[in-house]
Amino acid sequence: MNELFKTAEEKMNKSVAALEKEYGSIRAGRANPAILDRVTVDYYGTPTPIIQMAAVSVPEARMLQIQPWDASTLKDIEKAILASDIGITPANDGKIIRINFPPLTEERRKDLCKEISKMAEDSKVAIRSIRRDVNDKLKAMKKNSEITEDDVKKGETDIQKLTDKFVKKIDEVADSKEKEIMSL
Repeated sequence: MNELFKTAEEKMNKSVAALEKEYGSIRAGRANPAILDRVTVDYYGTPTPIIQMAAVSVPEARMLQIQPWDASTLKDIEKAILASDIGITPANDGKIIRINFPPLTEERRKDLCKEISKMAEDSKVAIRSIRRDVNDKLKAMKKNSEITEDDVKKGETDIQKLTDKFVKKIDEVADSKEKEIMSL
């Protein structure tokens, strides 16, 4: 039973970490190289992340600068950024690509907050799914006479406490991201 809870806790931690990584890729008025994480460039037939093809820097608070190591990939990187869902048009000067982040409008902030809430809710669903799996395994163990009815009740209580802890953690992460968006 302890191993079951340990595995569940690891999975829940991974769900929270995945949510935080997803939040990092949200474009929030400030330049953040993490928004390029999902953008891949077709490099000699292989989808390659921009981070592996170029030096990405933040020279100003609202600007990303991408300097490819291979100058021939400049156009391909620019096309990949245009085709992505980040919604920003890159500026190419022949050697470097610059991406300027305009300040967020109030409407865009509200949209981002809705998106943040939806992502948080999806993570909560994943956490609850892990809880359901553990409860099902506990019942199966009871059916196979591996544990007693009292063990099942205690296990269900413990997994509920663990679930509540991680749901609260998700709410905290989402709240801090929303505050960050609204303060920009």
